[in-house]
Amino acid sequence: MRYPKSIQNLIYHFSQLPSVGPKTAERYVFYLLSQHADSLQSFAQAIAELKEKTTVCRNCLAIAEADPCGLCSDHKRDHASLCLVADTRDLLAIEATGQYHGLYFMLGGTINTIEGVKPEQLNLKPLADRLKQNKIKEIILAFNPDLEGETTSLYLAKLLKPHKIKITRLAKGLPMGADLEYADEITLTNALKYRNEM
Repeated sequence: MRYPKSIQNLIYHFSQLPSVGPKTAERYVFYLLSQHADSLQSFAQAIAELKEKTTVCRNCLAIAEADPCGLCSDHKRDHASLCLVADTRDLLAIEATGQYHGLYFMLGGTINTIEGVKPEQLNLKPLADRLKQNKIKEIILAFNPDLEGETTSLYLAKLLKPHKIKITRLAKGLPMGADLEYADEITLTNALKYRNEM
């Protein structure tokens, strides 16, 4: 016996999501089957509105409700500082700290030779256009502290050097609550290299 076509179809669609296999997709579908029809309708409506009620900001390329987004249209923000991030999720993580008050720019990912993501696939042309339009004095490279983030940061530092703009990057080191004995050599090296005076 096989599942009805509607169940099979939904299992297939859920299994297309990142890190969702067929068994997890099946659990999702049977969970939804146990829900009230109103909940399912609300869920379906949220999915239907996902593309309808979002847009991409023409300035920072972040996913937003309006174009330009609320951050880019905020005149109180520091328009001389530009933080480069891989995607909107990274923007929101930095924004949640409340410590940065400049503008952002989505690179659209990071250089990843294993997955075939090359510099030309990133938003480098829109970035160059943005630098011509605005009087940016500092660019902050805010990428994950991994091989891809490091590769992207080094590439951008070299690419942006002729613009004579101050280029900084997020500090690296030990996270709060980490045990020294379990830290890798690169993390410990960075923690020593970027140590702060007390």
